[in-house]
Amino acid sequence: MADNKSMEEEMALNSGIAAFEAKHFVRAAELLEPLAEAGNAEAQYRVAIMAQNGLGMVENQLQAYKNMKAAAEAGLPFAQHGLGFMYLEGECVDKDGKKALAWFMKGAEQGLQGSMTTIAMMYQDGNGVEADPEKAREWFHKAGFDEM
Repeated sequence: MADNKSMEEEMALNSGIAAFEAKHFVRAAELLEPLAEAGNAEAQYRVAIMAQNGLGMVENQLQAYKNMKAAAEAGLPFAQHGLGFMYLEGECVDKDGKKALAWFMKGAEQGLQGSMTTIAMMYQDGNGVEADPEKAREWFHKAGFDEM
């Protein structure tokens, strides 16, 4: 029976992601929230976005942070990037440049170009970190930009 349950969960996840991407957020929330509560990182990431922005559900900063953090800790690169932004902007959590940088680094380590670019911009602008033009250039280069 475990196979049927995992198959049902996979179908619910795929249907929930499809609903999310089609902007059918109420349906996406119905399908993804139980999976997020059960620890599915993909579901947690999308539920975090919906809770943060009040998409298909009442805006809930704590739920957004809890799910984004769980998905980031599970190793999902987009969640690591999302959690970095929460700390960088002070959304759903207190602003913390060091924590933001740490989460962007985790996304960058997994090859996420957006995280690399954000790190470069943080160093370029001194946003959350001490401005460092050399580190900014280095990170822009890692992200695939030759000159910024």
